[in-house]
Amino acid sequence: MKYVKIKNSEEKVAIGKLVCVGRNYAAHAKELGGEVPEFPIIFLKPTSNVIYSGNSVVHPSYSDNLHHEVELVLYIGENIKNGTDEAAERAIHGYTVGLDMTLRDLQFEFKAKGDPWTLAKCFDTAAVITDVIPKEDYKLRGNENISLSVNGKVRQNSSISNMIFSPAQIVKFISSRMTLEKGDLIFTGTPEGVGRVVHGDKIEASLENVGKIQTQIE
Repeated sequence: MKYVKIKNSEEKVAIGKLVCVGRNYAAHAKELGGEVPEFPIIFLKPTSNVIYSGNSVVHPSYSDNLHHEVELVLYIGENIKNGTDEAAERAIHGYTVGLDMTLRDLQFEFKAKGDPWTLAKCFDTAAVITDVIPKEDYKLRGNENISLSVNGKVRQNSSISNMIFSPAQIVKFISSRMTLEKGDLIFTGTPEGVGRVVHGDKIEASLENVGKIQTQIE
C-alpha cells in the first residue's frame, strides 16, 4: 500500500486512485499535435505506480522514448460526488508536485491505432510525488511557477496560471463522473517542454512554495 505523507505531520493517508488530466496547458497540447480540449481529458494510473522523491524511475525495456511531465497534484481530503464550485474547492486539502512519466512511443502507437493508451502511462515508478503541503499551511495563489530540469538544464518552465482548467474546475468535473474519496490524488496536467530521458539522467522538478522532486532514471 502507498501513502500520502503530510508535511510537518505524522499523518499518513493511504492513496486511493490517481486521476490524471491530459492536455491542460494549451502550449503542451500544441507541441504534441493535439487540440485544446473543451472539458478535462481524464485517465487513471494505479497506485502501484507511485514512488517518492529520491527513488529512481525504472526505464521499461519495451520503450525507447520515456518522457517527463511535471504537474501540480491535488490531494483530496474528503469524499465528493457531483460537487459544486465551493464543494470542489473545499475537497482539496493540499497540494504536492508530481511527475507523470510517459512512454511516448507507445502512446503515439496506441493513439494511431485508436487503442487505449493505458500502458503508455501505467508502469511501475510512472508516478513520482513528494510530501503534501496542507492547504491550511499554504493556499495556492494560482500563478506559482512550475519547472523541471534534466541534468541541470531547464526543460519545462511555466506558471500554473496557464492551466486551461483550474483545480476547482477539475475536481468539480471529475466528481460529476466518479466519486472522489479521501486519499485520491489528481495530476492536473503538464506545461510544454516535455522530452525524452534516458538511463542515468537526473531530474529535478519543483512547484513554487509547494515542493521539489529529485529522481534519476535507471
